[in-house]
Amino acid sequence: MKAIRTAALIGCMLTAFVPARAFAQVQDYPNRPVNFIVPFAAGGSTSLFARLIGQKLEERMGKPFVIENKPGGGGVIGAMLVVRAAPDGYTVMMASSTILAINYSVRKNLPYDPHKDLIPIALIARVPYVLVVNPDLPVHSVDDLVKLAKSKPGKLSFASVGPGTIHHLNAEMFKTMFGLNVVHVPYKGTAPALQDVVAGHVQFMFSDVPPAKGLIDGGKVRALGVTTAERVKALPNVPPLAEVGMPNYNTSSWHTISTTAGVPKEIVDKLSKEIRAVMAEPDVQELLSNEGAIPQISPPPDELRKFVNSEIVRWGKVVEKAGIAHSQ
Repeated sequence: MKAIRTAALIGCMLTAFVPARAFAQVQDYPNRPVNFIVPFAAGGSTSLFARLIGQKLEERMGKPFVIENKPGGGGVIGAMLVVRAAPDGYTVMMASSTILAINYSVRKNLPYDPHKDLIPIALIARVPYVLVVNPDLPVHSVDDLVKLAKSKPGKLSFASVGPGTIHHLNAEMFKTMFGLNVVHVPYKGTAPALQDVVAGHVQFMFSDVPPAKGLIDGGKVRALGVTTAERVKALPNVPPLAEVGMPNYNTSSWHTISTTAGVPKEIVDKLSKEIRAVMAEPDVQELLSNEGAIPQISPPPDELRKFVNSEIVRWGKVVEKAGIAHSQ
């Protein structure tokens, strides 16, 4: 009996100790630098968001959020670093709709399951895209680009940020809409892709607005239209594609900060609260809006997960319609 009572007492002590230790971990979080993975090359929207939010979180939480660009595989290489990280909240990622939704339908052997392997912490922004062409092309409208592509089948090429990304998906939908024969050239990030559009190595691209804005303003690329149904504040003179030859066209990406499955809920909630506070700051909203993004105030993590799951279904239908379901 004495042995049983002793075992029971130890069990009670351990039960009390575990929540206390977990509480201490949350209260102490973060007590060292946090790795902030960007799964694309520097210079795109994901890098812009990560550097801005990371700096703000460092100011609020007292520890560095160290940005690491890990491009490749349409974001898969960076995502896998997060999936395989310790579930302690010290590895987070700027995860776009490509990472959390589109890849699931595009890739046959995706090495992670966004339903199970990643936790969305907070929604950051929606990002419109813009169809841009090299300014030396005799193209000033969607109709001009379609006519040129049809006159030179297989000769025009478009850039993307990797197979299955929303950059690629926009172009595939464009191809399907007009029955075009154009060549896909994938890159590891928006910046290098745009550089080759500027240089004329590829003729056009659907780019996220923030990295393209300066090139459009400087005449380095020509904008034919934005992918959203409404005009974009940062590009007020660029019409929606739906109004200039692509009826009912309306797409944009969304970006979250996400982390490894298994991170304690208390840490996820703490990060979510801090990120939502950052996103409510007027200077953050103004900066993102001026760059061409649409800032978002995130729902709580549980509601955000439901949103992501619904987007997996929605984008699956878009991917299937574009004819690239499980094509990679």
